[in-house]
Amino acid sequence: MTEELLLDDFDRQILRRVQADARATGEGIGADIGLSAAAVQRRLKRLRQLGVITAEIALLDPAAVGQAMAFVVSVEMERERADVLDAFRRAARADPNVQQCYYVTGAADFVLMVTTRDMADFEAFSRRLLFDNENIRRFTTNVVMARDKVGLAVPV
Repeated sequence: MTEELLLDDFDRQILRRVQADARATGEGIGADIGLSAAAVQRRLKRLRQLGVITAEIALLDPAAVGQAMAFVVSVEMERERADVLDAFRRAARADPNVQQCYYVTGAADFVLMVTTRDMADFEAFSRRLLFDNENIRRFTTNVVMARDKVGLAVPV
């Protein structure tokens, strides 16, 4: 049985609501969808336990906290061995400038979403994570000109 089969309409409504606003209260959600606050809290607890809800975070305006630049970086590895891929994954996860890391098919092996204060900060990042890694064949960088849509909401 897949996780999706475990979700009913109430669960989906709750998930849509908490994706839009993680601070929504059980009372508010319950009033909107026709459940008691206690029922909403039980369902949220279950959704967390199942791993459907993996985190509840605050989204920040990068420029407001001094991270005005964003980049999409495509990385091609020298070798596609599991240990090489896993080492790069660990390094990307550990680097505070990497917001997202995707292992992909196609010309690149990984696509990174990166944020930095300025170009000098990006240069330091690229030296630290990319240039100094002998397992990287090449990488290409696209500078983000505008953040037209940013989010992690999943359609439910």
